[in-house]
Amino acid sequence: MSIKISGVYITFNEEEYIEKNILSIKNFVDEIVVVDSYSTDSTKELCLKHNVVFIEKKFESFGKQKQFAVQQAKYDIVLCLDADEFLCEQAKDAVLEVKNKWEHDGYWIKRKNYYCGRWLKYSGKYPDKKLRLFDRRKGNWVDRLVHETVEMQQPKNTSLLKGNLIHYEYFSYFKHARKVEYYSTLSAKHYLKKGKKSNLWQIFYRPTWAFFKNYILRLGFLDGSQGLIVCCFTAYSTFLKYVKLYGLQKGQAVPQDKA
Repeated sequence: MSIKISGVYITFNEEEYIEKNILSIKNFVDEIVVVDSYSTDSTKELCLKHNVVFIEKKFESFGKQKQFAVQQAKYDIVLCLDADEFLCEQAKDAVLEVKNKWEHDGYWIKRKNYYCGRWLKYSGKYPDKKLRLFDRRKGNWVDRLVHETVEMQQPKNTSLLKGNLIHYEYFSYFKHARKVEYYSTLSAKHYLKKGKKSNLWQIFYRPTWAFFKNYILRLGFLDGSQGLIVCCFTAYSTFLKYVKLYGLQKGQAVPQDKA
């Protein structure tokens, strides 16, 4: 007997991808839930065309928003995707397999990132495993402002799905730069909340190590010019996180806009 699966998304101004994403999973999930942060583009209209459960909720953090969305699902088994993520055909077949024979509490999948004209194979960007299919009674999204993850109960009974999660990360260096600015602010606030400290040594060391680890140790140089650029962005993002955390420690206010 097959289980029922709820497809779950959170959105904000996702008109570029959301309809394609809904169409890509609607044949093998049993409902689709979208929790939207009051989009100002056509996201809502595109979702409602396909009879999804559409809920509007003010954004607090990625972790809280995704956990709220999971809680609105009708079924306990949830497939959580971002609007710019798609299952490849092999991964779709794998989801159908586990739907007919559910054996674990959660399933990881390797994420393949498309970056400004190139599929990244190195640079810390592959296999980039994510836990996207799980039993919400056995796991939940951790409350984080950014870099949210699913935390499974002990013992962690998980497995790896076949195939890839296709992620159209960025088509534009300008958009990446804007996201780095936005997410580095969230990360700095998260670090401050957790009691993490920054100093001049951290501001120098952390970005340097981030670049060396991804470009040299994780073979980012084999990704060509895109590998160099993405590894530089990773280092720059790390630099901004620790500079902003340093500023927050000194009582400086950080302006923040949605990416």
